Amino acid sequence: MSTTAAVVGASGYAGGELIRILDDHPGFDLELLAAHTLAGESLASVHPNLMGGDRVLVPFDADECGDIDVVFLALPHGASAGPAMDLVGRGVTVIDLGSDFRLASHASYRTTYGSEHMFPEELGRWAYGLPELFRDAIAGSDRVAVPGCYPTSAVLAIAPLVSAGLVEPTGIIVDSLSGVSGAGRTVSAGSSFGSNDESVKAYKVLEHRHQPEMIEAITGASGTAVELVFTPHLVPMQRGILSTIYLRTVDSVGADDIGNAYAKAYSDAPFVHVLETPPETRWVVGSNNAMLSFRHDPASNRLVVLSAIDNLVKGASGQAVQCANLVFGFDETSGLPTTGWMP
Repeated sequence: MSTTAAVVGASGYAGGELIRILDDHPGFDLELLAAHTLAGESLASVHPNLMGGDRVLVPFDADECGDIDVVFLALPHGASAGPAMDLVGRGVTVIDLGSDFRLASHASYRTTYGSEHMFPEELGRWAYGLPELFRDAIAGSDRVAVPGCYPTSAVLAIAPLVSAGLVEPTGIIVDSLSGVSGAGRTVSAGSSFGSNDESVKAYKVLEHRHQPEMIEAITGASGTAVELVFTPHLVPMQRGILSTIYLRTVDSVGADDIGNAYAKAYSDAPFVHVLETPPETRWVVGSNNAMLSFRHDPASNRLVVLSAIDNLVKGASGQAVQCANLVFGFDETSGLPTTGWMP
């Protein structure tokens, strides 16, 4: 018997990727596609690349989801908390791709987002949906908060090294480049072609909301408080993230120690690959893979780690399905793309 699923926020980029993945998943039966401004439109008119285009997007109604096993929420920040708790109250498993439940305390949420949370008592109750580091918590939960795309790329690279005590937990620098699809499908002046073609720009320097999320996730995975600085950059490509991370190793640590730490952390992680060659975003686009590579300078104790993911797959929809696979007992790789698009 198949597991029934719904996508709320089906008109966006992340929603479209969820539909693409779930349509080919052997264990999930996608029964409902909900949207807000584009409710009533056919799937073909919103996502012409997808099969089954005669399906129609409907307004979200929690009453229509009571018999559905899992609902994926692909909604903007602040829009998922209400629907999420309504669905959880009906016994529905919720996989939230938004940021409403990623942080563990109301104090950190208030500082990060500058507002009160609708359900502060829920913060800390949601499993943080990074399977490679929080697999057991995800598998036993009916509510999962999928990480942001930038934190996914950074936390996978940093947490095993901090956990093994190989790097200093302070002075960490995360420098990330992202394609414009990370800004979502809604057109704005900052994400338009004219604003991004032939240009690279940093944005929200020392103000990006993913920085506290990175710190909290690395601290939670390693048990060691960390300090880091994060700078995101928008580059003129459609999708993909490349994060360059700078750390300082502790005395006597060598390249073999770093490689062994990654091997130990990701020995059972089918989507994380540690390479000799620095990864490129085009190697991961379209897949749920994360590719890591590192270079160590023992003379200065400097370590550079490179991490590449597709922001819409491993950074959003693919990771959400990976979490759902764990919750419902499917193979972790079930239905997920394992090869990228190249060129």
